Amino acid sequence: MKVSAVVVSHGHAAELRESLPALLPQVDEVLVVANVPPGSAVGLPEGVRVVENPHPLTLSANVNLGIAATAGEYVLAANPDAIAEPGAVEALVSFADAHPRCGIAGPEIRWPDGSWQPSRRRFPTVGGTIVRRTPLRRFRGTYSQRDHYELDERPTVPVQADWLLGAFLLMRRTMLDEIGGWDAGYRHYVEDIDLCYRAMRAGWERWYVPAAFVTHDYAAVIDKRFLSRHTLWHARGMARFVRKHPERLLAL
Repeated sequence: MKVSAVVVSHGHAAELRESLPALLPQVDEVLVVANVPPGSAVGLPEGVRVVENPHPLTLSANVNLGIAATAGEYVLAANPDAIAEPGAVEALVSFADAHPRCGIAGPEIRWPDGSWQPSRRRFPTVGGTIVRRTPLRRFRGTYSQRDHYELDERPTVPVQADWLLGAFLLMRRTMLDEIGGWDAGYRHYVEDIDLCYRAMRAGWERWYVPAAFVTHDYAAVIDKRFLSRHTLWHARGMARFVRKHPERLLAL
């Protein structure tokens, strides 16, 4: 089996009814992990397997459940609201097949209006995180840190990345086995940064493949409000990241 898709639903039945028909023809199996509430995965297309959690788990823990319950050479972790354009998965797989040290490949992501969504990013620095997650952002704009968001480049050919937004990631199973999958200690934020950072430290490449297109209605909650429970979750995620990787505190 070549590609297994894992989609975690937190009450996203409506989004799944739109995204899964686009994904199903492109992969060998689709597993939906229904976290909360009951009915998170109803009315889905035929051929989709569903695992329902008796108790809520973190996003990473749910992805790990999906990884363990599937068999593909590659595992595709996709958000419920990520809609793959025709040929998107094939483009990612073809690239990864040709590059044996590619552990993670991500597509070009677009907003629903067709505009470009910056998903290829640099590993966080102390100063950059302070600007992005405090009122300092008001004076510089959400995407003002051009180097972090790689805004000065919009590649038309595959390029390597520090990390890629976790909305739609093709991952090599041998890499996941080596680094131990996703870190279930992250509640909802920073887990994609941590995944790519551990892959990097293990010698695996992360690639942005613009021949693959995905539409994603990114909520970007913490970019819109400074104080919310999501802000707290993100802060806890960043604290966990620097505890695990204290050398990043030197990246000012």
